[in-house]
Amino acid sequence: MKIIKIAGVVLVLLLAIACVGLYLKYDQEQQRSNELEAELSDLQRRDKQSAVLQSVSKQMEEIAYEQKKISDEQREEAVEQTKVANEMRQRSEIERQHAIVAQQKALESERMAINAYDLAESQRQVAEKNRRTADTLSYLALGRSLGALALTQFRAGNQEIGDLLSYASYLYTDRYHGDVYYPTIYQALSQSSQSKIGWSRHSDAVYNLEFMPKSDKRLVSVSSYGEIFYHEVNGNQLKTTTLLKDKTYDFRDIYINPNTNTIYAISRNGYLYIKNDKNIKFLEVPLAMPFKIQLCLDERYLLLIGETNLALFDQTTNTISGIKELDYKVVLSARLEHKPLLFDNKGRMHLVKDLSHIETRTVPVSGTVTAFASSNSSGLAAYGMKDGTIYLYDKKKNVHKLVGHRSRISKIRVYQNRIFSSSYDGTINLWITATDKIEPITLYSSNNWILYFNYDRSKNYLWLGDQKGNLSEVLISVQMMVERIRQKLKRDFTKDEWNYFIGEKIPYESFISTKGKEVKR
Repeated sequence: MKIIKIAGVVLVLLLAIACVGLYLKYDQEQQRSNELEAELSDLQRRDKQSAVLQSVSKQMEEIAYEQKKISDEQREEAVEQTKVANEMRQRSEIERQHAIVAQQKALESERMAINAYDLAESQRQVAEKNRRTADTLSYLALGRSLGALALTQFRAGNQEIGDLLSYASYLYTDRYHGDVYYPTIYQALSQSSQSKIGWSRHSDAVYNLEFMPKSDKRLVSVSSYGEIFYHEVNGNQLKTTTLLKDKTYDFRDIYINPNTNTIYAISRNGYLYIKNDKNIKFLEVPLAMPFKIQLCLDERYLLLIGETNLALFDQTTNTISGIKELDYKVVLSARLEHKPLLFDNKGRMHLVKDLSHIETRTVPVSGTVTAFASSNSSGLAAYGMKDGTIYLYDKKKNVHKLVGHRSRISKIRVYQNRIFSSSYDGTINLWITATDKIEPITLYSSNNWILYFNYDRSKNYLWLGDQKGNLSEVLISVQMMVERIRQKLKRDFTKDEWNYFIGEKIPYESFISTKGKEVKR
């Protein structure tokens, strides 16, 4: 029984397994059927899509063919347009080349026209320059001629016509940029303006005169007769005050301290005169024949110069602070590089830096040097000689021999490009170095030896002293001379005088109408 039950159970299990297997088989078949249906449906869908794509493709092919046809037509049209464009470009290039050629021809024509104009203008300018040059030379020659005529009229006593001629001489020379210091022109102006005034003051030779500090109207002069005079200028008058008059002294040089106004004067017999605002003092100095006072590099000290020795003088204590004996004789003292310079009797010069440092050099010129001056700014150095010759060295060390004096040179001053020189021949000459040929212009002339001269701060007036004890003031400013002449002109040239002296071809001018204000001193 038990076995039957087990067999029954097994049978049921087998039946169940068989049912499950059948069910699974059915399910697989059903899935396979579904998959086939899905594949059939997908194939149908793809077939429809393929038909659509073929239709679209055919349409696209037809469109592409139409576009190709259009493109071919456009290409053929473009080729045709390119051909036309090339033809037009070629024509344009030809026209451009023609335009370039035409432009070049136009530029060449313009250049030739400009060159022709420039040539014509250049020739006109040359002609104008030649005309102006000819006019300038003609008027400059006229100015010099009028100066000579003025001097002739002055000698004949015709002051009025001489004044007119001297003014016309200046006018034409200045107007055409000539040299108003040309001798005949300058001398005519000097004589017409009456630029020289003299006073007899000293009893013997005047060896020095110096202006008081910051003044052009107060000065002090010394003489070999032991005289020290103080002068004040008032117009054409000279008021003189005697500071000292003692013939036992022989004064040769003077120095005025610019800060204290103290006056120092050296005498050949070995005395130093000292005058300040409070008192007068005489100091005996241990020097052999002293003759010069020089300011040292240290302005506290003065260098007192004798023929064979030097003394250092302290201005603050009024004492001698040092003595230097020399093995040569000093014949001249000047200044170089702001230091005392000594010339000896052996052809040497000695630059005194201090008593213990004296630099010796050989004088670059042969002969006896009697005057020397130099300028740091212009680089000029002038040596005045015993025979009246002046040797001028410029900044390039070129030497110029200046001939104009007939005797010993007593004094030289250098100012910018001008050299002033005085001589025992009684003249003071001006030499202008900014010219090709340096010639003398006589500023002053007398029959007496000129021992010393100086000029005021404005460089308008020269002051000089001579061997007879005379003092003279000389106006050297051309502009001030001209103003003086203009003030004194009383009339113009008459027509006949103009035609005779100036010339009919020169336009007539009135000089009275150009009169200016009086120049004040």
